[in-house]
Amino acid sequence: MADDSTTSTQPNLDDAIASNAAGPAKVTADGIIVEQHRPSEVIAADKYALAKAAMKQRGFGLRRARIVPPGAAN
Repeated sequence: MADDSTTSTQPNLDDAIASNAAGPAKVTADGIIVEQHRPSEVIAADKYALAKAAMKQRGFGLRRARIVPPGAAN
């Protein structure tokens, strides 16, 4: 089960990565300079958000299992 905050931020990061790749890095208009985040920073933020969401899940991605070798008596 995913947290609502994770599902709401995930599409925003995906859109930010796509728009950063498609658009210019720096724009100047009427003396105002606008600069985007570098794509590597946005990708790092995306990885951080996914890792944080994975840590919230039960079991931290680990599964306990009982291993019984073949031929062993129960």
